[in-house]
Amino acid sequence: MTKKVRVLIVDDSALVRDILAQGLAADPNIEVVGTAPDPFVARDKIVELRPDVLTLDVEMPRMDGVEFLRRLMPQYPIPVVMVSSLTQRGKEITMQALEAGAVDFVAKPTSNVAQGLQSMMFELRTKVKIASTANVAHWKNKREELFTTMRGAATPNAGASSSGAAPASPFASRSRALSESTDKVIAIGASTGGTEALRKVLRHLPATMPGIVITQHMPAGFTKTFADRLNEECEMHVKEAQNGDRVMNGKVLVAPGDMHMKIIRSGGRYEITLSQEDKVNGHRPSVDVMMKSVAENVGANAVGVILTGMGNDGAAGLKAMRDAGAETFAQDEATSVVYGMPKVAFEIGAAKAVLPLNSMAEALVNVLGVK
Repeated sequence: MTKKVRVLIVDDSALVRDILAQGLAADPNIEVVGTAPDPFVARDKIVELRPDVLTLDVEMPRMDGVEFLRRLMPQYPIPVVMVSSLTQRGKEITMQALEAGAVDFVAKPTSNVAQGLQSMMFELRTKVKIASTANVAHWKNKREELFTTMRGAATPNAGASSSGAAPASPFASRSRALSESTDKVIAIGASTGGTEALRKVLRHLPATMPGIVITQHMPAGFTKTFADRLNEECEMHVKEAQNGDRVMNGKVLVAPGDMHMKIIRSGGRYEITLSQEDKVNGHRPSVDVMMKSVAENVGANAVGVILTGMGNDGAAGLKAMRDAGAETFAQDEATSVVYGMPKVAFEIGAAKAVLPLNSMAEALVNVLGVK
């Protein structure tokens, strides 16, 4: 008999707690073991009930989800799926929550609520089950702030608690110089756990790197916020991709949510083309779509990387890149939040090397001979 995933729901709205509880309980592999109206009650229930996964509202009045995660993860690492709003503030807090240790998120419906709610609950059930397999042990003792201090913590201002300044880039003293052309392309694919993994890799790359294209599984509306936050921290210029964007030195282009991204050759340069063709491997954007276009149009002048994520999207694309002569890497199991996509890539011979996350940036610099 399959062990049920034990879930604790944290949301300040009693109605939302009931909706989420009923929606999650509809899956025979999920058991809702409790609910909590705020992080203070949640803290006691986590200790008492030992849930496998938390669902956590992004915006709550007494302590928002980001502040809760910052206190929770170092003391009691547990997979967390955020429930986010589509407001700009909601998107910003969601990105901060992923940086603070959340495994993934779902967005609340804003229109056609009945149909949107059904779709959201299907996504939440799926992501809760994926989250139950996530490796979040590396958050243990990561920060000095102890979870147990929450009992006596003053209620923070909801706006101030999530507005921490971005860490300084290790290349902060360098200038952002963009080259006019490039003959190399780096293609990176990621899913669950990928937002933080990408952040860790990109922050350690200099502005002299060849152009980078990224497909991260993420819904529409969040990829621009994600790219903008990366741009604040990285020496390379990071933006959400648009049709016709050039792939060039010093620039990182992130596939927009709900859009496939391909790289084509136009004369002596590489350009982005976007489409809403059918989902591939259940995803749009799909890593396979991007990487197969890189294999076809860039060939041996490319480098491919598969990072943490559930499923197999990108494995075939990375294999196509390797077969075309590209250098290829996959993240190792120990540092992956979910060892799915990299595992499949390794098993089918798509990756020339399997590396821990903290070695990936150095490997890219070395293989490309970047100064």
